[in-house]
Amino acid sequence: MMSAVIRATGSHVPERAVSNEELEQFSPEAREMIFQKTGVRSRRQAAPDECTSDLALKAARICLDRAGFPASDLDGVVVATSSPDRMQPATATRVQHNLGASKAFAFDINSVCSGSTFGIALADAFLRSGQAQNLLLVGSEVYSKITNPKDFSSYPFFGDGAGAVLFSAESGSERGVLRSCMQSDGGMSDVICVPAGGTMLPFDRMVSPRQAYFRMKGVDVFGFAVEKGPEIIRRLLSEAGVAPGDVAGYLCHQANINIIRKIAVALEVPEERFFVNIHEYGNTAGASVLIALDEALATGAVGSGDLVVTVSFGGGLSWGANLIRL
Repeated sequence: MMSAVIRATGSHVPERAVSNEELEQFSPEAREMIFQKTGVRSRRQAAPDECTSDLALKAARICLDRAGFPASDLDGVVVATSSPDRMQPATATRVQHNLGASKAFAFDINSVCSGSTFGIALADAFLRSGQAQNLLLVGSEVYSKITNPKDFSSYPFFGDGAGAVLFSAESGSERGVLRSCMQSDGGMSDVICVPAGGTMLPFDRMVSPRQAYFRMKGVDVFGFAVEKGPEIIRRLLSEAGVAPGDVAGYLCHQANINIIRKIAVALEVPEERFFVNIHEYGNTAGASVLIALDEALATGAVGSGDLVVTVSFGGGLSWGANLIRL
């Protein structure tokens, strides 16, 4: 039996850090509320000439360099993003070309903030089936360019960044992706969306430029996440025959510190087992789980042989979780 084993991870966030105090388009009271409501103190923002593939490329190179793995040996490059360079072609193709991954297939997946969690399950399926031996998964987002700077319901809470994981197929290994669970509810697709720019609402039919920006119904998303987060983790662990207390680290989508705390309480797991970096980066959407994984490994919060759970929830609506032995 083949396993999708993590050989290396990497991440990159833009140099520019923007603190809550710098968001002067909002009142002092509103700026203070950002931290109280979500735990975000700062976020990173891409340079004017940086796009999603640029951040993805930097995270990918760090990941491959750590593994000592040549890009030319990759079988596939998958980019999870909901803020692509362009509507088409896939952002992954630019990453593949600039990496020099000449024999790799390349495509994007878009499950918004669940993108990387779904991507882990997809990588596992490719490697277990023998369709690929070495696959690079990158989650990359530049939300600073798709959110309205004057919209308090979205702009202050998101940041830009990218994370990458190199998966390799190994036979008979006890490490790797052990199980994944994914779900979607398209009946709530309008809760998180960018209304314009597709065939449903082309740009020439917009009644306001604001329709081209990302929008989110925050109260609805909060309730959805605190319900579905613990639910999908319980299902995942039950199917794998693992108790919540046996998991060394929970790598939760970094959307809101209060969501993470409620998930920890619901699972009766110490909050310390949930890795948190939202205070530094904000919500990096489809990149957040992979950035958290890379930083948790780098800081020693989790290590080789540990059981970890990744869990995400986002637009679609979509939610999912993975159980991985590092």
